[in-house]
Amino acid sequence: MTSLQTRSNETAFHLRRAIERLREGLFDPVAVRLLTARESHLKKIIDRDFQQLDQNKPTHLCICGAYGQGKSHSLNYIHDLALRENFVTTFINLDPREIPFHDMRRVYHALVASMRFPDADTTLAARWRAWASDLSRKDFEARVAPLLQREMPHLFRSVLTAMAQKTISLSKRQRGTKKHAAYRPREFPYLLSRALAGDVVPVYRLRHALKYRQVDFYNDTSLTCKGAEPYLQVIRGLGRLFQLMGYRGWVLLFDEGESISQVRVTSRSRSYQNLDQMLFSAVPSASIYPVFAFTDDFFQKVDEEEYDRVRIRNEEEIPYFEKDYASAWTDMKHYLLRDLSAKEWHALIEKLMHLHAKAYQWQPLKAAVRREMAQRLSHMQGQETRYRLKGLVDELDLAHQAQIL
Repeated sequence: MTSLQTRSNETAFHLRRAIERLREGLFDPVAVRLLTARESHLKKIIDRDFQQLDQNKPTHLCICGAYGQGKSHSLNYIHDLALRENFVTTFINLDPREIPFHDMRRVYHALVASMRFPDADTTLAARWRAWASDLSRKDFEARVAPLLQREMPHLFRSVLTAMAQKTISLSKRQRGTKKHAAYRPREFPYLLSRALAGDVVPVYRLRHALKYRQVDFYNDTSLTCKGAEPYLQVIRGLGRLFQLMGYRGWVLLFDEGESISQVRVTSRSRSYQNLDQMLFSAVPSASIYPVFAFTDDFFQKVDEEEYDRVRIRNEEEIPYFEKDYASAWTDMKHYLLRDLSAKEWHALIEKLMHLHAKAYQWQPLKAAVRREMAQRLSHMQGQETRYRLKGLVDELDLAHQAQIL
């Protein structure tokens, strides 16, 4: 088989996989790249934001629209584009039960768990170890250690330093002494990786790992993280670390952002505070690019909050909210979605027809198929975009089967 035939087969495979995922109502990078409506406008905004980050200017984006208008599709488009532009990426769906935004430890854990690198299919821990192992001790102390000290909370600074260093070697006789009873070198990589991922690790066991990994400053302060700030700090710090490693930064994609407002008032107040810190931090970071998808319900809830509401604790009035976020977020950067026009749907039908024909190597009778797809689309008004795409793929499948028979 020639290299040309091999490339042709690989292309057909990727196109068929894209069609199959659309048929199941799922997203696929190839389909997102080829079928995104108003792509030039969205790409222009993202390219401009990426350039701002390169110029050390912090920025963010909020994609706003009703259910079914393409928020998730737009996030997937940005995700794919960011990877191709040499950004580390993360895409998560916020959920009040599983990933509540008022609990930044769980948010950070989810961010690390779904992290992707443009040049390697690996985890954060493995990528960091591989990169740090290529540095000399002198380079680490000169280039990396100052960044960790400046940007990272004590826990994560200690863990990252430990992961970049080797475990002290002990003789068999030393291992048998009471003094070194906690020496368990096989356990140390596991403990450190879990701590870096945001898992709760027993501090006494973590101390042993840091001690035998020659982290001389681990006892300087507590190895616990309380509240949201340490996790917001490590998110910003990781973005800076990625830039040092040769990436352009870290793109953080949050779907279902309206879930932030779908919890009780105490949780909402913490969520608003976390969002405010991520988008408008007093210590702005040009190493991360947060992108949130919201429905209009979120902004309506923010507008309707009683910002003067207080609670009584020890006979003292404690405000629920730090400030009036409806007024504070007037500079929030929006990308507004709207329903596709008839002309845009027609263009999308043409692209989808071409994609299906190329994937399965057939020649549709365009006028007849176009008519059937338009009729199918008219019966699906009001449904989410992905379900309408699924219906159009089903129509193409029927036309393909009829032609074969």
